[in-house]
Amino acid sequence: MKIKAIITGATGMVGEGVLLECLNHPDVEQVLIINRNPGGVSHPKLRELIHTDFFDLAPIESQLIGYNACFFCLGVSSVGLSEEEYQHVTFDLALNVGQLLAKLNPEMTFCYVTGAGTDSSEQGRIAWARVKGATENALMRLFKQSYMFRPGFMKASSGQRNVKSYYKYLAWLYPIGRALYPAGFCTLQEVGRAMINAVSKGYPKQILEVTDIVKLANA
Repeated sequence: MKIKAIITGATGMVGEGVLLECLNHPDVEQVLIINRNPGGVSHPKLRELIHTDFFDLAPIESQLIGYNACFFCLGVSSVGLSEEEYQHVTFDLALNVGQLLAKLNPEMTFCYVTGAGTDSSEQGRIAWARVKGATENALMRLFKQSYMFRPGFMKASSGQRNVKSYYKYLAWLYPIGRALYPAGFCTLQEVGRAMINAVSKGYPKQILEVTDIVKLANA
């Protein structure tokens, strides 16, 4: 199965890691990235759209047709935001993109990056976890085939430029954490490969914790 994927958030650490894996994977035929600013990546498989407003996709709608996968890696930290603000830039934004893509490409597989600790019940005490849980639930209702990725600590891929500032101080923890607590540690290469395999091979669960991500990456 040849994959034609849309990636959001490719200028962030997770999105860049997923993008690199897609560009290197033989099953991925085309990649479209939608960025607010140029990502500076060039590849024969790659096409980039610069679009600043993810709440108004009408100007680029016609260019989003014909894709069978979306790897949604766009997201922000909840630090400093009220629950209403975080809901707007998380739930509202993801659903605005998801609803349009589901209409344009109804057979699309949608992979959404959330995080460990997401609250599927939407009733817990932690605001970000409730919002992420509500987003997951809405996307799973929207797409026939969708997978929610909940990675923990992720090891960056070789060649990544968009790495969180604190990562260089914590990267040394990865081999220790992976050995002692494998359920909390994976690589961005595994995240990207698992997304690709989710499209081509499927997976029995829609919500993937770290152990599921590693298993699917090696399927």
